[in-house]
Amino acid sequence: MDWKWKRLWKKSKRLWIRLRPGAQKLSNFFWAFTVSLGSLGFLLTGTSSFLDRNLISFVPSQQIPFFPQGIVILFYGIGSLFISFYLWWTIFCNVGSGYDRFDRKEGLVRIFRWGFPGKNRRIIVEFCLKEIQSIRIRVKEGPYGHRVRYMDIRGRGVLLVTPTDENLTPREVEEEAVELAFFLRVPIEIS
Repeated sequence: MDWKWKRLWKKSKRLWIRLRPGAQKLSNFFWAFTVSLGSLGFLLTGTSSFLDRNLISFVPSQQIPFFPQGIVILFYGIGSLFISFYLWWTIFCNVGSGYDRFDRKEGLVRIFRWGFPGKNRRIIVEFCLKEIQSIRIRVKEGPYGHRVRYMDIRGRGVLLVTPTDENLTPREVEEEAVELAFFLRVPIEIS
């Protein structure tokens, strides 16, 4: 187990808390920055085509007529600008961050996540430990194969425990599932 693994789990005999990172990840910063630069480039190119002036030195505006190419480039620039605003807002609000709390003393599981600002910003799911029937590991083989953990909850179906963008090795996924199943005293199912 590496340092990230130990840092994200807080364990004792009666209480486990798993911290969940949200949108403030390096990959999200990279994509937000890349889309922002792309939108700026498209907007400057479309504007220089409209003004018939070189706002970008390496893109001669005379080679791009405003109608129809300049209009399309401006449209792409405006569209990608809105996408970059959305990405930066998601990062700023840290959407998806929160924790999974398993409390054996109270007999409760609480799953908390932050959403977008508004009246439903706090997303909380609570249920009793007795309702958990098993921990499932779903295995997908192939070039993009992965292992994903679920909790099978009586009367509610299955609940995803592994974030979809978590980059754990198959062994780490299995070790975490075994530890969680041992703590909850439920069986493990592999599908």
